[in-house]
Amino acid sequence: MKIMKILLISITLIITSGLFASTLLHNINGYTSTDKGLLQFEGLLFDETGLVEQTLSQKAVDELLLKNKTLTLIDGKGKNLLPGLIDAHGHILSHGGALTTVDLTGTKSASEAAKRVLKFAQENPEQEWITGRGWNQVLWKGKKFPGAEILDNAVAGKPVALNRIDGHAMWLNSEAMKIAGIDRNTLDPAGGELLRDPQGNPTGILVDNAMAMVFRKMPDISMSHRQALISKSLQMLASEGITSVHDAGVAPVTIQAFKNLATEGKLPVRVYAMLDVTTEGYHEALEQGPEKNLFDDRLSVRSVKISIDGALGSRGAALDAPYSDRPDTSGLLLHTEEETEALSIEAMTAGFQVNSHAIGDRGNRLLLDIFEKYPKFQHLRHRIEHAQIVHLEDFPRFKASNVIPSMQPTHATSDKNMAKDRIGEERLKGAYAWRSFLSLDIVIASGSDFPVEPSNPFFGLHAAVTRQDRDDQPLGGWRSEQKMTREEALRSFTLDAAYAGHQEKVLGSLEKGKWADFILVDSDYFTIAPEDIWKIKVHETWQAGKKVYSAK
Repeated sequence: MKIMKILLISITLIITSGLFASTLLHNINGYTSTDKGLLQFEGLLFDETGLVEQTLSQKAVDELLLKNKTLTLIDGKGKNLLPGLIDAHGHILSHGGALTTVDLTGTKSASEAAKRVLKFAQENPEQEWITGRGWNQVLWKGKKFPGAEILDNAVAGKPVALNRIDGHAMWLNSEAMKIAGIDRNTLDPAGGELLRDPQGNPTGILVDNAMAMVFRKMPDISMSHRQALISKSLQMLASEGITSVHDAGVAPVTIQAFKNLATEGKLPVRVYAMLDVTTEGYHEALEQGPEKNLFDDRLSVRSVKISIDGALGSRGAALDAPYSDRPDTSGLLLHTEEETEALSIEAMTAGFQVNSHAIGDRGNRLLLDIFEKYPKFQHLRHRIEHAQIVHLEDFPRFKASNVIPSMQPTHATSDKNMAKDRIGEERLKGAYAWRSFLSLDIVIASGSDFPVEPSNPFFGLHAAVTRQDRDDQPLGGWRSEQKMTREEALRSFTLDAAYAGHQEKVLGSLEKGKWADFILVDSDYFTIAPEDIWKIKVHETWQAGKKVYSAK
């Protein structure tokens, strides 16, 4: 009894001494989305575990300071505070790889891209393969796909494989084609295409499923390298104000890498992982069942990723009618309709949310047809990733089947100069149509699709609000009737993105009982000129009440 009494006294002393005192971040201009609307506040109180206790007005801050002398105080020095931003569709491992391979984004020609490849090869002689991403022939004079010969002239005797900016086409040199066994006798695989010259010879461009011929020949990466690439990516994302990412299509081996890092306390960004149905070990992972809210909600594995079609830029998006600028094709379905339904019902039955990539109107309609057939699984909140081109009559079907469009605002401002060429004016009425969804009270989860687009979430917020690129074009915004308000855009990158990951009770807003994930930024998102939203800089990023990034 004496020992028990001493122990109780010791515990009381520890508590009253303030060792477990809550933290008050004050002198801030804070905002958060809530189900009741936008909330503005001047103080944020969170406990020692990193959970929000309350947001406070300046008057409430002053009263709390008078009453409670054990608080840990942090002076926000007048900075602006937002909830941690959630990217609802990115590719973490690819992003890490893009930071360590040839970056071809912004190249103005095939020859400029080849020069970058040569420079990288000279600086990295130890590389077995020269890989990279980011080229976009739509930005080049003539807008034609490049060929192998220009890469042959840049790098001889070593395979080169370069992903298009959307990840749905690959540019090879002759050595890479040789290793992959590609020649004039190679047949197009189902859901893929080899572009050919007039004589029938492969040009070096592979579209969608044809890329698998190359992937199979590339050396795999070690677990340590995989973790290093993930860490590199997450560190950059945290510096941009992202506190959670929905990783769109990962292998079970990458899930293990996330678990390894989380065990070591090295996940500065939360990960909502979608198992890729095409990866090794997928069915075993499915049988294991969903793994929800691991490591204090730092990792969740409860969804799968199915890619239905390709991308608009490479004409792989599946359309119900031919492309306006290439009438001989309507795009590609990467799985048959029967396969897509079988994959979907298998995942649903196992308790997984189905998140399916669909760009074209045919792909979107196919998924809606499937989801409507199985209403008992609506509680899983299935998603259509991108939902770029939708038949006008199909918009209400999203609401009816509780399907979430997971969209990327910067896709609209990147594609604006190409989309009309591909699909014509009439189909554009249902393209990149955020307002059409919002007017039906349909939740939109926003993201970037990094590394296809820059990962900076303020680029996405800017695009959502202005429908302009970062050069302020076009004046007034492209198809401006589809703009979001600032409040809607912020919610789509926070609370609604959390909802799309079944995490709205723990993430997405700074409300009592949720994790204190927040960022301090240099400008007021709600008062800065709309054309300058993309310029907002992050000073600090916090996860569960702990600072994980500082610009200092």
